[in-house]
Amino acid sequence: MARWRAIGLAPAMAQRALQRLQANDAALPAGTLDAPGAPALMRVAEVQREGVGLHDGQREQPGRLLPALRTELAASSDAVAVGDWVLATRNAFGEWWVCERLPPLNQLARRLHDGRDKVERVVIVSNVDTAMLVMGLDHDFNLRRLERYVALVRMAGVAPLVVLTKADLCEDAEARLTAAQALLPVGAVAMALNALGDAPAVLLEPWLGAGQTAVMLGSSGAGKSTLTNALVGHEAQRTQANRAGDNRGRHTTTARVLHRAAAGGCIIDTPGLRTLRLDGDASALDQVFDDIAERAAACRFRDCRHEGEPGCAVRGVVPEERLRNWAKLQREARRDTLTALERKAQVSVWKARSRGARIRMQAKRG
Repeated sequence: MARWRAIGLAPAMAQRALQRLQANDAALPAGTLDAPGAPALMRVAEVQREGVGLHDGQREQPGRLLPALRTELAASSDAVAVGDWVLATRNAFGEWWVCERLPPLNQLARRLHDGRDKVERVVIVSNVDTAMLVMGLDHDFNLRRLERYVALVRMAGVAPLVVLTKADLCEDAEARLTAAQALLPVGAVAMALNALGDAPAVLLEPWLGAGQTAVMLGSSGAGKSTLTNALVGHEAQRTQANRAGDNRGRHTTTARVLHRAAAGGCIIDTPGLRTLRLDGDASALDQVFDDIAERAAACRFRDCRHEGEPGCAVRGVVPEERLRNWAKLQREARRDTLTALERKAQVSVWKARSRGARIRMQAKRG
């Protein structure tokens, strides 16, 4: 384990992941990594189309995934992501090849739908302690989108931390901060700040100490890269001003990259997410919207949808916009988890309803 202890990137998380790998793989007994010529334990700092950046705690080196590992992960809708701990070996040419991915302690993932029957799962990052949900207090501010981000990270078992940037440009920053705090579970924090200067590093230091990993999530132009530069202590990420016409953010960051924060931990900057479909089913979503789930137990009907049913204990208590957003996310979750046969049956129902509507219209016209 001496080689593992020399790695300074989130060592406690690496130890837990390594213990899980050793418990599930009899071919990797304790002490294997100390043997001469043994695989090196590294952390994925960047993922490109053909290769990965591997960090050994002192420097980053280029590497590639063994085709067998890539195929194995793809078969289970999985992939190596930034933040993963991996085992890598060096060939005769000095090239690093990743041969094993340690089981991640958690994963942040989203789903992509191509408009037909295919739903693709995309892993964003792995092995993170905190998700910094970055949103600007300008035109970027949107409580319903923030609610979706909070649901995404809580369903993955990651602690949310809402960071509202551009506080110097907003006159009602306190009111918006209060509204954002209301979306968070007990114990979670929301803060408003200016991403420039030294203040962010001081305010966010408790979440970026040695052994901790945080990821930045948010839309383009929210200030993620500016905030990353402030936390790292130098210009690690390129930034751009928002568009002059509509103040929308430019898509500047193009890859997820892990950096060492000045406080000793790790920070992962990510590109702005243009679409965000949650990775989970309807039951997992109920655990996130626990205020709705608790009150739903008192509804008169067990299958109450909280729309117009009599005896609903939710409608009128939970804010209407939050209730609508919950219903929308429930529909998406059910749609994304349908099997091929269920999708086919659903299409048949829609076709039958469409035919019935046409017949009724023709009958009215005579």
